[in-house]
Amino acid sequence: MPAFAPMTLSAPRLELRMLRPDDAPAIFTLFSDREAMRYWSSAPWDQPQQASDYIASTQAGHESGDFLRMGLDIGGQLAGVINLYAFNRQNRRCEIGYMLGRAFWGKGYMQEAMATLLDYAFAALDLHRIEADIDPRNTASAKLLKSLHFVHEGHMRERWIINGEICDTDYFGLLRSDWLAAR
Repeated sequence: MPAFAPMTLSAPRLELRMLRPDDAPAIFTLFSDREAMRYWSSAPWDQPQQASDYIASTQAGHESGDFLRMGLDIGGQLAGVINLYAFNRQNRRCEIGYMLGRAFWGKGYMQEAMATLLDYAFAALDLHRIEADIDPRNTASAKLLKSLHFVHEGHMRERWIINGEICDTDYFGLLRSDWLAAR
């Protein structure tokens, strides 16, 4: 993908915006929360420097076009992150990942953020397919994906070892044609 220029995507109750260096404390709070990180693909963070490194890698990823990582800003507060990554240019596909702070769970914010980013991905980026890989025990994430018309496409046993725990994974996929038909 070409470099991602600074941008903001607006939804009714939130904005998706580029991360800034001053987001480091909020990012650290998000990624150091054991409950929020329960189904993430890495262990909870224990060093505030990890947040600064994450923001620096985000800026490098935007410049290279390797991934698009945006913050969910709700009323001026960074509530989570959402990512498009692992772009396959030839096949016009990528993966999506997301994280929301516990204080914002159960209020429909991530569905709103995902719909906004999916619209952008299929229109502006001309993607054909978006994939998600989640822990099968994360029923809230599976419910979210299904509500956005992702289709459960497979299950892989013992695919990840995260913080010493062996975990399965479920794969979901969303085609551009399915997204447009549902809109």
